[in-house]
Amino acid sequence: MNIALILSGGTGSRLGANIPKQYVEVDKRPILSYSLECLSCHKDIDVIWIVAEPDWQERILGWLPRYDSGRKFRGFSLPGTNRQLSIYHGLEDMKEFAGTQDSVLIHDAARPLLSARLITDCLGAIQGHDGVLPVLPMKDTVYESEDGKSITSLLDRKRIFAGQAPEVFRFGKYFDANKRLMPEAILHINGSTEPAVMAGMDMVMIPGEECNYKITTWTDLERFREEMEKEIVRERQFGGV
Repeated sequence: MNIALILSGGTGSRLGANIPKQYVEVDKRPILSYSLECLSCHKDIDVIWIVAEPDWQERILGWLPRYDSGRKFRGFSLPGTNRQLSIYHGLEDMKEFAGTQDSVLIHDAARPLLSARLITDCLGAIQGHDGVLPVLPMKDTVYESEDGKSITSLLDRKRIFAGQAPEVFRFGKYFDANKRLMPEAILHINGSTEPAVMAGMDMVMIPGEECNYKITTWTDLERFREEMEKEIVRERQFGGV
């Protein structure tokens, strides 16, 4: 079974909007709905689980008839104090039905340009591994600085990659990797793959997609609005199912 865990519990403080960014409307629909619809329509996704604040859960339920045409939504989890604790809450709740060898695909609600092709690639690449991370190569020269003011060293950009979502993991091993970090260490985790690497899980990297960016700033939001106006989103999301 392939389970999609959508993280929709963030506050979106860096965007500066009066509501969390994943609920801002673009083309008369919430940003969350784009990845939700893409996952629901994908033939290899069996279950969708969403991390969201209680105040938004009722509204999400109202959106499901339109954006969850596959009727794959099964339940909610409450957000944690950071992203990784939110993931752990989701994993804890999904233990009720998830098997150890099932795959859990973790995606950010604020990444609306998730494509069917990337979902397919991630689920295909996990065969024979414990997890999959889509990445992008670094285009710019990368420097290290200890104080944020002066350059400490120059890093080899050919060996540096930027991680994306969705990340996919074998449920049992990934749950155990996160449980070992409770209750304090998990609060210092920045990326979903960190617990897997720390636990020695066999992770494989695959090419990510430039269009699969996370909406964090107003510039990101305007970029997405412009792309919606060009009517290219549906082709990206549903062309590879």
